[in-house]
Amino acid sequence: MSDDLFEGTPASSGDYDSSSIEVLEGLEPVRRRPGMYIGGTDDRALHHLAAEVLDNAMDEAVAGHATRIEVSLEEGNRLSISDNGRGIPVDEHPKFPGKSTLEVILSTLHSGGKFSGKAYATSGGLHGVGVSVVNALSSDTRVEVARDRQLYAQSFSKGQTLGPIEKLGATPNRRGTTVSFTPDAEIFGDRQFKPHRLFKLARSKAYLFAGVEIRWKCAESLASDDVPAEATFKFPGGLADHLAEQIGTRECVTAQPFAGNQDFPDEQGRVEWACAWPLYSEGSTSWYCNTVPTPDGGTHEQGLRAALTKALRAFGDLVGIKKSKDLTADDVMTGGEVMLSVFIRDPQFQSQTKDRLTSPEAARLVENAIRDHFDHFLTDNMERGKALLGQVMERMDERLRRKQEREVKRKTATNAKKLRLPGKLTDCSGEGDGETELFIVEGDSAGGSAKQARDRKTQAILPIRGKILNVASASADKIRANQEIADLLLAMGCGSRKDCDPENLRYDRIIIMTDADVDGAHIATLLMTFFFQEMTEIVRKGHLFLAQPPLYKLTAGKESRYARDDAHRAELEETVFKGKKVEVGRFKGLGEMNPGQLRETTMNPDTRSLVRITLPPEFEQRAAVKELVDQLMGRNPEHRFNFIQNNAGDMDRDMIDA
Repeated sequence: MSDDLFEGTPASSGDYDSSSIEVLEGLEPVRRRPGMYIGGTDDRALHHLAAEVLDNAMDEAVAGHATRIEVSLEEGNRLSISDNGRGIPVDEHPKFPGKSTLEVILSTLHSGGKFSGKAYATSGGLHGVGVSVVNALSSDTRVEVARDRQLYAQSFSKGQTLGPIEKLGATPNRRGTTVSFTPDAEIFGDRQFKPHRLFKLARSKAYLFAGVEIRWKCAESLASDDVPAEATFKFPGGLADHLAEQIGTRECVTAQPFAGNQDFPDEQGRVEWACAWPLYSEGSTSWYCNTVPTPDGGTHEQGLRAALTKALRAFGDLVGIKKSKDLTADDVMTGGEVMLSVFIRDPQFQSQTKDRLTSPEAARLVENAIRDHFDHFLTDNMERGKALLGQVMERMDERLRRKQEREVKRKTATNAKKLRLPGKLTDCSGEGDGETELFIVEGDSAGGSAKQARDRKTQAILPIRGKILNVASASADKIRANQEIADLLLAMGCGSRKDCDPENLRYDRIIIMTDADVDGAHIATLLMTFFFQEMTEIVRKGHLFLAQPPLYKLTAGKESRYARDDAHRAELEETVFKGKKVEVGRFKGLGEMNPGQLRETTMNPDTRSLVRITLPPEFEQRAAVKELVDQLMGRNPEHRFNFIQNNAGDMDRDMIDA
C-alpha cells in the first residue's frame, strides 16, 4: 500500500486532468494534515508526540530488553527520551539500498518492528507511524543509537534527512536509543511542553510496568513546587502502588484493595488491575492497553465491569440477598477508584490516538481472568464481601428509587393535559429491568427505523426536523418560541437554565443519534450546544451521550464488520480483511439501515458504543469550554472563520470530551 497521499487541486484553467493531481511524498502528508495522525495541533496533540516516543521506549522495557528510561525536558521546548534497550537497527535496509534502517524508520510511514509480532509480543505502537510522525512535525530531530558497542547518530528536520548516518566511535558501556526533538513552531505555533504534564506521563508509565525505572529531569528554569528538576520512578507493586497513592488517607469500604494480575491463556497477554471503593468521596477510572492510556475505555473495560458485576451478583445469591440479581455495572463502578492495564497482541483502537480499545477478544479475556480472583476476594473474607455488597446495594436502591420517581412523573405527564408530551415522541413503558433512554434522532425516516429497532420497555424515540436552532446565537425569546426546542424540553421534563433539575429528568440517558456524515455531525453539534447552554446540569451529571452509528458495512465471504468512518474502514481493511476482496456498502443515513442493523450497531446496549459527553470539573475549565462554544457557535462569524483557518484539516475529540 503506497504511503503517498493524492490530493486534488483545481487547475488554473478550471479543467480536471492529470496536472490537477498533486502527489505528496514521504512525510509531507503528515505536515499537511497533522490532525489525521495526532488528532490536531493543540496542546493535547503536542504532548501526543512525547507519548509516541515514550511508548516506543516502554515497548522495549515490556519486551524485556530495557530496564531504564530517561525523560529530559530542556529549555527551548526540546525533549529527549532514552532507553537502554537493543537500539534501533542501523545497518542497510534490504528494501531501501543506501539507506540505514534507522533512516527508513524515521522518514517512512508504516515502517517498524511491530507488524509481524516477531520483535515485540505486545506493543503500544502498531501502525508504524509514531516516531516518523514525530520527525515530520519537529523542526529538529536527532537520534543516537548505541548498538554493538558502537555509537551512531542521524539528524532530521521537518521529516527531511539532513545527512547520512554517522558512526561516532566506540561506546562500550552504553546501549539503547535516544530520540531528541523540538516540535515545529510552523505546526504548533507558540505552544510549549508543559513540565507537569510530562512529569505525570513519565510517572504513570512506571506504574504500568513494575520492571522499569524511569528517570525524570528538566531544566531548573522549568522546575516548580509540583515538578522537581530530577526524580526517579520505580514501583515494584505496579498498579497497586498507584492505587495506594491515589487513595491517600481516604477510608474505603474494604481495608484491602482488590488488586492483582493474571496471564491470559496461550500466551495471549496479561492483565493487571487495582480497585478500591472510598466511603465518602467520588472515584475515578484509568484504563490502559500495552501501557497506552485509553481514556474512553473500551472492550477491556467491558470485561472488568462484567467480571465485578457477575461476581457480586453471585456473592449476593450465596449470602441470601436475592435483590442482588438487579445489580448493574454502574452500581458497582460508581464511586470506585478503578485501574486496569492489559497487554494483548495486535490490539485494535478506535483511532490513531488510541482513545478507545475495540479488540473484541479483550472483553472475554479480561472477564475470565478477573472473575475468579474477585470471587475469592469476596468469599475469602465474608465480612469484607458483605461490606462491599452492602455499599453497592445502597447505590442500587438509590438508582431504583430515582427510576421509580421518574416513572411516576412519566405517567403523570402522560395522563395530565397540562403536561402533555410532544406528539412525535414515542415513549417507553419503563417496565423493563434496564435504565430508560431517550434517543434524539434526525427526521421521520430515521425515527421510523429507530422505533422498530428499540426496546419498547426502556427506549424512547424523539425525531427532530433537521438542524435545530443554534441557541448560542439566538435570543431568549427566539429560543422559547422554537417548536423543536419546546418539544425537547417537554420530553425531558426537567426544566432549563437555572430551573434545570436533573432529579426530574424522565430518562436515565439522553442519546443524540444522528447520521455518520457531515450533516449529522452538524446537527449533533447544535444539540450539544443546546444542552451545554440550556441544560448544563444534565451534562454535568453524565446523562448526555453520543451514539456512534456506522458509515460502512464491509463484507468478505461470510464475515461482515461495520466501520464508523473512513479511518476505521481503512483499519479494518488492513487488519481483519487484509488480502481479501471486500464488498463495501455505505449507509447514507440511519433511515437506510434496516431495524436489525440499527439495533445491532447503535441501539443494543450489549453491542453498541456510546460516547459520554461531560463537562470539565473546574469552573475555569468550564469557562474555557463556554468561550470555545461561543467562538464556534456564536453570532460573530469572524471568530468562526479564524478558528477554521487555524485548524483546517484537523479533527479533535476534545470537543466531545468537553
